[in-house]
Amino acid sequence: MRSVTKSRRRYRGLLLRLTVSGALAAAAILATYPTKAADALSRAELPPDALVQSLSSEVLDSARADLALGKGDSDHLQKVVDEAVGPYLDFERMTRLSVGENGWRSATADQQQALMHEFRTMLLRIYGSALLQVGHHHVSMRAFRARPGDIEVMVRTQVASSVGADPIPLDYRLEKTDAGWKICDVIILGVSLVENFRSSFAREIDQNGVDGLVKALSDRNRRSATSSGKS
Repeated sequence: MRSVTKSRRRYRGLLLRLTVSGALAAAAILATYPTKAADALSRAELPPDALVQSLSSEVLDSARADLALGKGDSDHLQKVVDEAVGPYLDFERMTRLSVGENGWRSATADQQQALMHEFRTMLLRIYGSALLQVGHHHVSMRAFRARPGDIEVMVRTQVASSVGADPIPLDYRLEKTDAGWKICDVIILGVSLVENFRSSFAREIDQNGVDGLVKALSDRNRRSATSSGKS
C-alpha cells in the first residue's frame, strides 16, 4: 500500500510538471483516429477528443524523433511547443481563471496583457521541459461523453508508465470558441491546474499587488530560461 502511495505521489509530481500547459501536460496519447482523418480536417474542425489526440501524437512524435530536442536545445524546444500547442490553449481564459476574477478585474489592460504574456511563457516552458521525460509513458483515452450543442466538455485520459505503475487520471477541459475547441484547464488526480495556480497567485496579489505577480512570474521565467541555457 505504501509503495502504491509513493508511486501515485511520484506520478502526480511528474504530471504537475507536465501540465501546460496544458495544457496538454505531457500527454503521450497514441491516436486512435486514423491519421488521414486528422489530415483531412483542419484542427479547428476536429471534435475535442480528436483534437487532444492529434496534438498529443504530433508533439510526442516530435519529442521522440527530433534530434535537437533530444540534445536539450531549449530554444528549439520552446519553438516546437509554441507552434504545435500554443494555438490550442486558451491563454486568456486560463490566465483570468488562475488570477481569479477579483484580481483580473483589478488589473489594468496593460497588466492583463503582461500577466497573459508571462503566464503563457511559464506554461510553455513547463510543458517543453516535460517533453523530454515522456518517453516511458503512454496515455489512453477514456470514454468521451458530450451532448450536441455543448460548448464546454471534459476529455478524460489516463497516464501510465511502461513499468506497470497504476495509471493516473489526466483530464482536459475544453471550450468551444469561434476558432474551434481550445483547452482551458487540465485536471490531474482531481486537481485543477487553474485552481492550483489561483491560490498562489491570490497570495502574491494580496501581498504585492498585480505588479508583484507579474514580477514574480517574470522572475520565474527568467530563472527557467537561465537554467535551460546552462543545461
